Amino acid sequence: MRRTGDLDDETSHTATAATVGCIGLGAMGAPMARHLLAARGDLVIHSRRPRPDLVAAGATWSATPRELAEQVDAVLVMLPDLPELEALLDGPEGLLAGAGELLVMIGSTSSPTGVRSLAKRLRDETGGRVHVVDCPVSGGEDGASAGRLSIMIGGDPADAERAAELLAPCGNPVHLGPLGAGEVAKSCNQLVVAATILALGEATVLAERSGIDPRSLWDLLSGGYAGSNLLASRKEKLVTGDDEPSGVAKYMVKDLRFATDVAEATETDTILLPAVRDAFDELVASGLGDRDISVARRFVAERRRDAG
Repeated sequence: MRRTGDLDDETSHTATAATVGCIGLGAMGAPMARHLLAARGDLVIHSRRPRPDLVAAGATWSATPRELAEQVDAVLVMLPDLPELEALLDGPEGLLAGAGELLVMIGSTSSPTGVRSLAKRLRDETGGRVHVVDCPVSGGEDGASAGRLSIMIGGDPADAERAAELLAPCGNPVHLGPLGAGEVAKSCNQLVVAATILALGEATVLAERSGIDPRSLWDLLSGGYAGSNLLASRKEKLVTGDDEPSGVAKYMVKDLRFATDVAEATETDTILLPAVRDAFDELVASGLGDRDISVARRFVAERRRDAG
């Protein structure tokens, strides 16, 4: 691993030779870590709670972000948002205290502007040693477990190419543009997912109240234009009403806020986005935010039209 001041050539710093770390081992981070570990044979990990299962599989546990940074050339961060990452950066045990030449791959769904600001801060504070790419993912827990995630990368071409090589075991990484482009793409993705799950939930309620069996409906419609990966993933939940969490609904509020930021930055007068955002704000306010996004069915069913 190359540290500050090393004089080795660039070939020693390729994706193949790099030592990789992973911070954030939740529903998405843990399966991604397993794929990285299986592909590379080693992985340095850190999270709020120890992961003896990953250590038993060959990963190296780090008690602090600094300890992790001292051992790696690149780190995948799978935390909810940038504030959770920023809390791990500073101080004597923070990531920056141990970082030499380091590529930080931000897999969180975050603000494109926020990612750019953080990257500038890290570049300035480390004299250019720390590089950043954004690499949010889509595909849910199913895609993470199967290694079939869509990975949306934004950043400098050289950094993005390196990140794509490192993340290939987790799915299909594609460089979409400069820093922040991955987050813009994820905002577009979340708009489509949010609108689609609301439509699926609403259609399920309409069909059931009209005397149509929801399973028969979705078995039929899934073969037409209404079919989608989201329907395939959530069909059983929509049919049975089981909204035990997989991808929790409350995160959509944050994600749609970032989509709104993109709309404002691009001066786009959106049509669906305000309505979808209002719906998820209402859904969370009604106490359903910790359920799976398929709770859209229950949300629609429990709403009441104004008497007036």
